[in-house]
Amino acid sequence: MKATIKNLNNEDVGEIELSDAIFGLAVRTDLLHRMVNWQLAKRRAGNHKTKGISEISGTTKKPYRQKGTGRARQGSTRSPQFRGGATIFGPVVRSHAHDLTKKVRKLALKTALSAKAADGKLIVLDDAKAETHKTKELASRLSNLGLASALIIDGANLDANFVKASRNIPLIDVLPEQGANVYDILRRDTLVLTRNAVEQLEARLK
Repeated sequence: MKATIKNLNNEDVGEIELSDAIFGLAVRTDLLHRMVNWQLAKRRAGNHKTKGISEISGTTKKPYRQKGTGRARQGSTRSPQFRGGATIFGPVVRSHAHDLTKKVRKLALKTALSAKAADGKLIVLDDAKAETHKTKELASRLSNLGLASALIIDGANLDANFVKASRNIPLIDVLPEQGANVYDILRRDTLVLTRNAVEQLEARLK
């Protein structure tokens, strides 16, 4: 499939051939869901914690004698039925990460790229470079391109001025090619790839 290459002034500067094996796949929402779930599960801190009976401060003495009081037998005031006692089967510090095969992760990334292309939400830029680190000029140029919510993916080496200038623009993210991921692609309305990013993504995903 062919795509028009634009520059930051919203001018057409050429065409590029996009691989159908990466940008022309059928959209599978089940794969995208699994991949986003995998990414978010890996990000979870998992540091929620409640105390078990061995961690509660308090006496180990039996509250009252076993028999003859008419009340239910009790062995500890640190038990769950008492105020300030332990929590039964509460959360413990753990990792929420789970496995997802490399083939599925690779296919999910291709599917996300294909989904943006199918929706007409894919723009190819000649390059992502800025002459100055000032935000105002870059914000104006992105506005001319119609980008209000976008993920911009460049090659392996990002332009320092472009990164600094884009940092304060709401809903605009900039990533190197090796950082391209399904969650960030889907959470922004438009996907912007530079010519370098297209070449490197195709080389990586073929």
